[in-house]
Amino acid sequence: MPRSIRWRLTLIYCVLFVVAGGLLLVFTYFLAANGAGSGGRALSGTRMPSPDDTSSVPGTLDPPSVAAVAETVRADQLRELLVGSGIAFAVMIVLSVALGWLMAGRVLAPLRTMTASARRISADNLHERLAVAGPQDELKAMADTFDDVLARLEGAFEAQQRFVANASHELRTPLTLQQAVVEVTLADPDASVEALRAALGRVRAAGQEQERLIDALLALARSQRGLERREFVDLAEVVRERLPEADGVRVEARLDPAPVLGDPQLVERLVANLTDNAVRHNLPDGAEGWVSVWTGVDAAGCPGLRIENSGPVIPADQAAGLFQPFRRLGPDRVRKRDGLGLGMSIVAAVVAAHGGQVRARTRAAGGLVVEVGLPRCTRVTQVPAPGGTPPVPAPAKTPAPPESGRPEARNPAPLP
Repeated sequence: MPRSIRWRLTLIYCVLFVVAGGLLLVFTYFLAANGAGSGGRALSGTRMPSPDDTSSVPGTLDPPSVAAVAETVRADQLRELLVGSGIAFAVMIVLSVALGWLMAGRVLAPLRTMTASARRISADNLHERLAVAGPQDELKAMADTFDDVLARLEGAFEAQQRFVANASHELRTPLTLQQAVVEVTLADPDASVEALRAALGRVRAAGQEQERLIDALLALARSQRGLERREFVDLAEVVRERLPEADGVRVEARLDPAPVLGDPQLVERLVANLTDNAVRHNLPDGAEGWVSVWTGVDAAGCPGLRIENSGPVIPADQAAGLFQPFRRLGPDRVRKRDGLGLGMSIVAAVVAAHGGQVRARTRAAGGLVVEVGLPRCTRVTQVPAPGGTPPVPAPAKTPAPPESGRPEARNPAPLP
């Protein structure tokens, strides 16, 4: 017999009935026995006529005979009660098994429906839901939770499919270019040395583009996997080393200490992506663009990084989509080169791996503001910083970041 939940529930119902019925039968027998004993004692205690009594009825039993008859009647009644109760109890046990089986099946019917629906759902039809109707009980709550899990899985599968499709397209583009350059060059039997060198240069550039894309994909996968090591890093020092130099873009910085406990390489990649994007996606050549960088801690002692830049006007509803892989906002946001479309997604993955939050918002005058908040560091002075340098002390209080808008004139931080 299969050890299903329905059978287990049926056995539980039957055992409970047997225990309750047995206790009821014993209690009833005890009451009947005491009641019959009291009646017999009352009958035996009744005054019987004496042999000398002239009013006595002929054939009347003497007191000992009356007590024996009462005891016999009492025993027969108890025996009949016990036999009848036992038969009724056995019949009710059989009925309890049948009723328990039916009730267990009725209770588990929604669960069987959910199981059948869940078996039909696969990667090809993740849009389907259990959609169990009924009262808000435990089964309904479990079905709703499963539907929420399916919704998250559907979103993850769609994101993965888009990512794979975009990555395949991005990797195919330089390969196609390389193939076309090689075929065109080989098709020319009179190609000069200069033409061959130019073709090799284009092939090398396409290979470098592939290498950058693969490095970006590896960085994204590594950041999504989580932190393999944790060290104390100062965001201000990392930004100071990574401040970009670009013609036509004025870089301004206010770098206050911002100690972070995390992976130094991922933190450096985070800063590099944000600063490079701020310079790349700026005003077109010939216009006076600017980038403003701030590091520090907020009133709660949490380190943060804020990068603000000028640039073309971006719709406010498209800011959140910048953190999706291969998401670009079109050629109007391009300065020198379009990039891979993975920079902001790597930033979001690195921040999530460190337990922080990142937010992007657009500026009405054009450009973007990206704010990164990371968890607060504790006991900084007790852990050495990488490379044997003294640990980064946490400041007692740091002014809040400047308000959004075009920054006022500040003295740029000295570059190393």
